[in-house]
Amino acid sequence: MDHQECSGTFRTRLPLILASASPRRLSLLSSLGLEFRTLASDVQELGEDSGLDPESLALENSRLKALDISRENPDSYVLGADTIVVLEGRILGKPRDVEHAVAMLRSLSGRWHRVITGCSIVNEARGVRDLFSVESRVLLADVPEELIYAYCKSGEPLDKAGSYAVQGAGAFMVKEIVGSWTNVVGLPLYEVVDRLLGLEVVEPCLDAGN
Repeated sequence: MDHQECSGTFRTRLPLILASASPRRLSLLSSLGLEFRTLASDVQELGEDSGLDPESLALENSRLKALDISRENPDSYVLGADTIVVLEGRILGKPRDVEHAVAMLRSLSGRWHRVITGCSIVNEARGVRDLFSVESRVLLADVPEELIYAYCKSGEPLDKAGSYAVQGAGAFMVKEIVGSWTNVVGLPLYEVVDRLLGLEVVEPCLDAGN
C-alpha cells in the first residue's frame, strides 16, 4: 500500500487489519492516526473450561481470531486481541444477564483483580506470528449493592468481561490501576505500537508540516 498521509502521531506503512468488532479497540487504535480495516472474527473462542491458565487462554483466543482473518487476507498484518478478568485464579467472562453481572461485581467489590490482554500479530505471507500478553491490576471500590444494581441495569456491563467498563460509567467503581489503563480497556497501546514499529507496519509521522 502507498504510505498513508499523516493525520496523527503514526501512519500505516503496510496493510493492517484489526480482527475485532470492539468499538473500544477500534477507538484506541484510531487515536494513533492509523489507517486500518476492521474485520470481526466469528471463530469459536475457548472458554473458562478450556483447562488453560488465564494468560494462555487470552493468548490462544487472540491467536485464533488473528489466524481466522489472516486466512482470507494473507498479505495483511492482522491484530487479534482477547481480554479477560481474573479474580484469585478464577476467570470472569461476560455476564449472562443483569443478575449474573450483579453477582460478578459483588465478588469484585473492594478487591484487587487482574486484567490480562493477549495479543497476536499475524501475517501468513511473511510467516509472522507475534504473540504477547499484558497484565494490569485493578482495585474496585467497596460499592454499595444499590449502586451495583443501578449500574448493571444500565446495560453497560452486559458485553464486558468482569461486568464493568473502565472507559465508561463503570469508572466510578475503579479505585486504583497498577499497569496499563488501555490494557484494561482492551488493547495495550504501548506494547501494540512497539511491536508494530518493530515489524515496520507503522512509522512515526516526522514529515515537515505534519
